[in-house]
Amino acid sequence: MELLTTNNVWMMICTALVFFMHLGFSFLEIGLTRQKNTINILFKNFFVITMGLIVYCAFGFNLMYPEDFNIIDGVLGFSGTGIDPGIDYDQLTYADGGYTYWTDFLFQGMFAATAATIISGAVAERIKINSFMAIAFLYVAIVYPIVGSWQWGSGFFSTFISEEIGFYDFAGSTLVHSVGGWGALVVIYFLGARKGKFDSDGKPLAIPGSNIPLSAAGVLILWLGWFGFNGGSVLSADPELTSITLVTTCLAAAAGGIGAALFSRLLYNNLDLTMFMNGVLGGLVGITAGADQMLPGSAIIIGLIAGVIVVLSVALLDKCKLDDPVGAIPVHLFCGIWGTLAVGIFGNLGVINTGSFTQFMVQLACIGIAGLFCVIFGTIITLTVKSILGLRVEEVEEDKGLDLAEHGTGAYGDFSMN
Repeated sequence: MELLTTNNVWMMICTALVFFMHLGFSFLEIGLTRQKNTINILFKNFFVITMGLIVYCAFGFNLMYPEDFNIIDGVLGFSGTGIDPGIDYDQLTYADGGYTYWTDFLFQGMFAATAATIISGAVAERIKINSFMAIAFLYVAIVYPIVGSWQWGSGFFSTFISEEIGFYDFAGSTLVHSVGGWGALVVIYFLGARKGKFDSDGKPLAIPGSNIPLSAAGVLILWLGWFGFNGGSVLSADPELTSITLVTTCLAAAAGGIGAALFSRLLYNNLDLTMFMNGVLGGLVGITAGADQMLPGSAIIIGLIAGVIVVLSVALLDKCKLDDPVGAIPVHLFCGIWGTLAVGIFGNLGVINTGSFTQFMVQLACIGIAGLFCVIFGTIITLTVKSILGLRVEEVEEDKGLDLAEHGTGAYGDFSMN
């Protein structure tokens, strides 16, 4: 009982840290966008966490952890609505004594909301609020838990080749971050770029954010929250495994920031703070798939490469005329893919088959399957919402700002007369 209490307290602390990440996402998005859209961004972030928890309670948890894949073997199962541990529940044996059923739900519910938050940043400043809410609801309710069930719910990813050889994603580089990133990519493709983002020749133009210090605070809050995101994914308070997980997490974050800053300087001859900040986040996303499997040196290499990927991905989106105001897709999608593949290159701390060519191919195949599923269902969801509600605000509303157009109020009082 004492061990269960220790493990469970650690898991609840990690749950609180993951919850705290939503403040970090809010600050990051507010600072990198214009002041006239602040209320809109805050509203979306409040909606994501409130809606996410309720939907996950209603049916998402039992869709992601169905116990029995009773609809399509290994692919789709559902164990009913609501949350109830059942009459046979024993807190001393549940999850091998790592935590209680209720802690399990709450910790996983925080992850579910994160996937929709990724979409929120990418579509900022031009999406209708009702359309965003509908897309986020459907994505969290359907896409995220189904993909998650394939691995964490013991679906076909977990035994992709055999009982011993399956997909490995420790804390969700693919299952959380890339899933959200694919959804964001689909929505911005149909949504289009913000007015003034590209000139008549298709050249990208800078749209400065309103508060870079606030964004910097958001990144540091997210880094802190990752102590819970990755540390909690140990699923116990095991001292050795928790410690190495947090060490590799921090080293990858540090290397990601350095990698992005230096590579941006090399390409553009400037020290870009926003690239530095997103490089840190890219390093965090990159290490998430294998934080418990990496040596410190490997974590640094993963982070450095993630930082370079962030810079290159931003340039790629600009070239494709895709507008992501906060860099959510470079950070979460592209670095999520890289981090998942890195398990098959660098993983070597004891999980069967990680750090091998076979594991690399399993990682690659499952990334492709998850990506295809997310793109197909993300497209269906987005086009359905577009046909019913529309996606984009009117040009005059975009000029005025979504705070006034969608919410009827601004974020800051007018003190000019005082």
